[in-house]
Amino acid sequence: MAITGGTVYPVSGPPIPRGTVLIRNGRITAVGAAVVVPAGVPTVDASGKWVTPGLINASTSLGLADVGYGGNSNESSATGKDAVSASFQPWLAYDPASVLIPDNREYGVTTVAIWPGGNLIAGQGAMVDLAPGSLRDVLLKAPIGMAGQMEGNSSAGVGARGELIGKLAELLGDTKVFMANRVAYNAARMRPFAFRRVDLEAMIPVVTGSIPLVLAVDRAADIEAALELARTYQLQLVLSGAAEGWKVAAQIAAARVPVLTGAMNNIPGSFNALGARQDNAALLRKAGVRVILIGNAGGGQEEGFNARNVRFEAGNAVGYGMTWDDALAAVTLAPAVAFGVSDRVGSLRAGLEGNVVVWSGDPFEFSTRAEHVYVRGVESTAPSRQDLLTKRYMRLPASYGAP
Repeated sequence: MAITGGTVYPVSGPPIPRGTVLIRNGRITAVGAAVVVPAGVPTVDASGKWVTPGLINASTSLGLADVGYGGNSNESSATGKDAVSASFQPWLAYDPASVLIPDNREYGVTTVAIWPGGNLIAGQGAMVDLAPGSLRDVLLKAPIGMAGQMEGNSSAGVGARGELIGKLAELLGDTKVFMANRVAYNAARMRPFAFRRVDLEAMIPVVTGSIPLVLAVDRAADIEAALELARTYQLQLVLSGAAEGWKVAAQIAAARVPVLTGAMNNIPGSFNALGARQDNAALLRKAGVRVILIGNAGGGQEEGFNARNVRFEAGNAVGYGMTWDDALAAVTLAPAVAFGVSDRVGSLRAGLEGNVVVWSGDPFEFSTRAEHVYVRGVESTAPSRQDLLTKRYMRLPASYGAP
C-alpha cells in the first residue's frame, strides 16, 4: 500500500512535502517525493496531513498491568532476593490481548518498551510492537536493558544513599568475579556471593556493556554518582527521571548518556526532585544530551494505561523550549537508537517496519487526531474498549430520567 500527498517527516532526514511512503509485506520499501506507486497498489490520500513514524513510549508497563493494579493484575514487579531481581523477565507475562493496547495504538503509539519496577535492580526490559498476535509475533528485542534505581527508598532494601551505591558496586564487582570464575563457583570451590546465581548471570550483559543499566535517579548529586559508577565499571548507562538533570547537563552530555524524562510536571514528588522544572528536557537537549521523552505526569497512569500521552509530553517540551524536530525524534528515533531497535522502527526509511501514522495536523497539538495508524503495514481499525463504551452510552435508554 502507499500513503501519498502528505508532508512526510522521516525523522532520519528532512521533511518531504507531498511525499509518498510505500509499504510492501509489512516493511517500508520507499520514501520520497518522486516515488512511483505501482499500478493496482491501494493508496491512501494524505494531502494536507502529517505523516510520521509510529510513536514510541520507552517507559511503560503496558500489557503487564491493568487499570487499578489490584489482585493479580500487575505482572511488572518481582520479589527477588535482597532487593535484587536481575533475572526477572517481565515480558514473559506480556498480554498482547490487553484491552489497553488498542486504545494506545489508535492514538499513534505503535511501539513501547516494557519495564519492571521496584527493588534496587528490578529486572530486564523489552521492546514490543502494539500489534495483534502472540508474544513471539510482537517482540522486537529482549532484553533491551536492566532497570534499577538510585533513589534510596525502602524498595531498594537500603537505609541510606551511601549504602545503596555500595550495594550496587558490590553487585557489579561480584558479577565480574563470578564471570571470571564460573567453573569454580559451580564446583563450590570459592566463596558464596550475596546474590543469587541467576541474578549474577543476568548482570553479565550489563558489566560487559552489551545492554545498558537504566537507573531511575532525580537528584543532581545522585546523577553524578551514577555517572561515576558507570565510568568505574565501564557501563552503558541510561538515566530515567533525572528531574534535576539540567543542573548537571554538561556532565551527562560529556558522558554520552541518554536521559528518559518528561515535560508535564514540575512538582517535586520527593526531596530528591526539589529542583524539578518543566524545561528540564529542553535544557538537557540544548546541552547535547540525547533526550527520550516519557511520561512524568505522576500517578503511574502514563506508564500504565495512558502511554498515548507521550505526544503531549512532546508538545509540552516544545512549549518549554525544545525544538519541534528534537521533540519528534525524542518519541521516535531517539528511543529506538538508545535501545538497539533503530534498524526496525523509529524512522521512515526503506527496510524498516511499516509503523506509520497519518495525522490530521501537528501530532503534538491536543486537537489533532491519528486518522490512520499502521503497525507493520497493517492498519489498526478494531475499536478500542474506550470506543465501545462511548458508542454504548451515546444513546441513553428510554427509561433514563435526568436528575
